[in-house]
Amino acid sequence: MAITKQDALAYHKMGRPGKIEVTPTKPLATQRDLSLAYSPGVAEAVLEVEADPLSAYELTAKSNLVAVVSNGTAILGLGDRGPLASKPVMEGKGVLFKRFADVDVFDIEIDAHTVEDIICAVKAIAPTFGGINLEDIKAPECFEVEERLKAMLPIPVFHDDQHGTAIISGAALLNACEITGRKLADLKVVVSGAGASAIATAKFYVRLGVKHDNIIMCDSKGVIYKGRDGVNQYKAEFAVETDARTLEEAMVGADVFLGLSVAGALKPEVVKTMAKDPIIFALANPDPEIKPEDAYAVRPDAIVGTGRSDYANQINNVLGFPFIFRGALDVYASTINEEMKMAASKALAQLAHEDVPDSVLTAYGQKSIKFGREYLIPKPLDPRVLLWVSPAVAQAAMESGVARRQLDLNEYRDQLIRRQGYGRQLRSAIINKAKAGGKQRIVFPEGDDPKIIRAAAQVEEEGIGTPILLGRTAAVRQMIEELGLHFSPQIIDPLADDVYRPRYEQTLYELRQRKGLNRTQAHSLIGSRTHFGLMMLQAGDADACVNGVTHEYPDVIRPALQLFHTRPGAKRASGVYLVVVKGRVYLFTDATVNIDPSAETLAEIAILAADFAKSLEIEPRVAMLSFSNFGSTPHPSADKVRAAVGLVRQNRPDIPVDGEMQADTAVVPDLIEQRFPFSRVKDANVLVFPDLEAANIAYKLLARLGGAETIGPILLGMGAPVHVLQAGDDVEAIVAMAAVAAMDAQSRRK
Repeated sequence: MAITKQDALAYHKMGRPGKIEVTPTKPLATQRDLSLAYSPGVAEAVLEVEADPLSAYELTAKSNLVAVVSNGTAILGLGDRGPLASKPVMEGKGVLFKRFADVDVFDIEIDAHTVEDIICAVKAIAPTFGGINLEDIKAPECFEVEERLKAMLPIPVFHDDQHGTAIISGAALLNACEITGRKLADLKVVVSGAGASAIATAKFYVRLGVKHDNIIMCDSKGVIYKGRDGVNQYKAEFAVETDARTLEEAMVGADVFLGLSVAGALKPEVVKTMAKDPIIFALANPDPEIKPEDAYAVRPDAIVGTGRSDYANQINNVLGFPFIFRGALDVYASTINEEMKMAASKALAQLAHEDVPDSVLTAYGQKSIKFGREYLIPKPLDPRVLLWVSPAVAQAAMESGVARRQLDLNEYRDQLIRRQGYGRQLRSAIINKAKAGGKQRIVFPEGDDPKIIRAAAQVEEEGIGTPILLGRTAAVRQMIEELGLHFSPQIIDPLADDVYRPRYEQTLYELRQRKGLNRTQAHSLIGSRTHFGLMMLQAGDADACVNGVTHEYPDVIRPALQLFHTRPGAKRASGVYLVVVKGRVYLFTDATVNIDPSAETLAEIAILAADFAKSLEIEPRVAMLSFSNFGSTPHPSADKVRAAVGLVRQNRPDIPVDGEMQADTAVVPDLIEQRFPFSRVKDANVLVFPDLEAANIAYKLLARLGGAETIGPILLGMGAPVHVLQAGDDVEAIVAMAAVAAMDAQSRRK
């Protein structure tokens, strides 16, 4: 991807200059608000913090605030450009903190060049922050600065240039060794570069299990060997007894090359001399020590990682610092110690073994990504990194004694999910409810579809249910293997089955013989996976059915209604979408089933949606929508909606409902308070549309133009737990629908 100078400058100039701003987190609209925010109310917070300094984490932004500090002496690959020139980079660092882990940042560029001046400046500002991220400070000064600040400050001090690369590449090394069958203690490692990152990474590899004497480090003058003149104390730690004097000599028989130096430092002919299955981490930016294609040309057995996003195995610090600080801040850690760094590295390594979400595949333009030589560590845009690394760091902090706050890790994970947005939080809540009710047997008729298989694996792994996949057994098992999944679901091939099929065929015939179905047709239909899955449900061999990712909606719902009709007390089935907009959840109904509902049908749709909201612990406030506000425009359509309101009140007086009302009236409390104070519903969250056309248009426009998140459609009122997917749903949506199906099955058993 080519980026021009003009592109970069235009990006930074557009709109508000730069990449960051400060936003208030409390209301400031009234005199009372101002009195609480500043004088006199703020005095109470001052006295509280003076009496208990730890209360600053609860009363101020300290618990979510990091200083990114630089003097601009080692900016990326540009060298010493001064503190002001480092500001775009530090703002960028702040944006990454916020984007990936919801950590707020002040970027601090300091005109300080000696160790003493840097330490003095950082120490002076430290009370403001919950952590200090040192950035782009040249070696060897950076080593002493970090060591001394860590000793004197009661908050984490972390030089990302040193430790970020160490942690991320350490995770990649763990997995590369697993793939190639190596032991860390047996590795011969050659490091090209002897700056802050190279030295810190070499130290981290030793902590992982690499033998110190098996590491050869090279700087611009060659191998750092014992007795070499002009080697500072930090490089001297990696001086070894060796006859090698050049990088080329050191590389003979090497298992691992770690490059933190300059582009082109590793030549293809040198790669030829490495051991079998060489591991090459060429991390110079923007151009690596050797391009992956050049390495593969001479060593097809190589495993290669770079710092670039346009190659596999991107070893990028953004996989570390946001999530490490997140975990450290949330336990009020006094430092980031070795145990916390190790926990982060191992969590990343383990996450790479998990199935990759569709959102990541889409972001990187891939159809499939699985653990292996070209996928050693998670992608930087993987939202699960927050949920794996931060809890691991927090746990390590608590266990190692540097945490000043104890967390329940399950509750903490839920808090992290909330930081990722209400849509993800809502999905998590649905999944947790499904898990709490006991595992249900969920049949997936499209069992040979890759997305269904991946979703089924998650359903089993997360304890949502026990999946049953319908399809050709050999083909499904092959697909499971190709996807790199490790689970063994029940697989049934309806065409080859002789256990269930005869019974299902007879039952289907008996159920539909007076509806025009003969035995030949019954025999044919049971060969279809849609009917086979529904009959599993009818026979009690499954508890729920989820289908439709490769079918049209009517093709799935029609046979389900023919077999199961509607549930007791319901004359109609209907569909509801959960729509998340600006941190709030609404139920849109009916957007999928009833095209032109009568007043009676609208009333039933409203009741079904309200009851479903309660099952999610959402207190329903139902608005019956129209183009008219409480009789303002006489019309048969508005009359129908008004009549439906009366029927809901008559049949279910416990449900807060009102209408007919316009959509903005329903969702803007001030509007209805000012114009229609008599209304029984203010700030509605269950929106019942007058017909399918209006509902379908509304949710699709919100999803496409308004950035709304949607879950659904969820079928209500069905005679059995049958739920229909949308054609093209991603894995996350399928898992959520499986959880809804499991909840549905559980509720029927109760």
